[in-house]
Amino acid sequence: MRNDSVAAGPVSPSALPVVVVPAYIKPPSPARNDPAWVRYTVISITYLVVGLLVAVPLAHVFHQAFSAGIGSYFQKLFGDKDTRHAIFLTLMVAPVSVAMNVIFGVLAAWLVSRFRFPGRALLVSLIDLPMSISPVVAGLVFMLVLGLQSPLGSWLRDHGWQIIFAPPGLVLATAFITFPLVARELIPLMEADGADEEMAALSLGANGWQMFWLVTVPNIRWGLLYGIIICNARAMGEFGAVHVVSGKISGQTDTLPLRVEKLFQEYDLPGAFAAASILTLLALLTLIAKAILERKVNQG
Repeated sequence: MRNDSVAAGPVSPSALPVVVVPAYIKPPSPARNDPAWVRYTVISITYLVVGLLVAVPLAHVFHQAFSAGIGSYFQKLFGDKDTRHAIFLTLMVAPVSVAMNVIFGVLAAWLVSRFRFPGRALLVSLIDLPMSISPVVAGLVFMLVLGLQSPLGSWLRDHGWQIIFAPPGLVLATAFITFPLVARELIPLMEADGADEEMAALSLGANGWQMFWLVTVPNIRWGLLYGIIICNARAMGEFGAVHVVSGKISGQTDTLPLRVEKLFQEYDLPGAFAAASILTLLALLTLIAKAILERKVNQG
């Protein structure tokens, strides 16, 4: 029987085809036909508006806070026990609320992005509900549901639990207002990533927790961190809902925004601006963290 196979001998490198991969060239920016005076006018107006609405008020807050000197500034912040308690309470309420929203947000994003079920559109609408109603209305709802005049509030009081006019009420109100921030950041991200890697992990023998911590969390880590930063900034500055459920009890339920309002109403302007400068500084740090994170995400 004839054997037509030919033994393959060594091939000279010069005989191999040469594949030239063109280098990536960034497409040129589209030509601008706008007159120079139009561009400069728009840029000037933008800087003017941002300066008047953002930069000038920020500078005024710090100017008023330090107008009596650095010693007086720290005395107003840490010499007043009610202001110290307001700072402590804010630094307690915000992280607890953020932790709750991380848990609920991840669960909600997982449910919406991975499953199709009756009522899914309603669930998405309910997730957005806290952003659609006034924080004052949200606080009033908590008062009606958990207040001492309600059946649930009376039952909680009889069993030694006080929600309204106590730190737990502040946490619940803040968590409700900031609930959509984490979930809304994760839902489009998880829908875009899909479930292929997770299904592959399960098919290779990973259990649910291994799949979540080793596949899902690394894929959503930047979006989750971004949501945490925004959620924390919103939680520290929450005023409306907390104003209703706190009772504004000095040294007990006053958060930092409520303390600023109370000091201002008492005509203690140096103390009010000193407390406001803490919130302003936290907002600036949040903005810096957000910018760093966005650059990290854009760099891959």
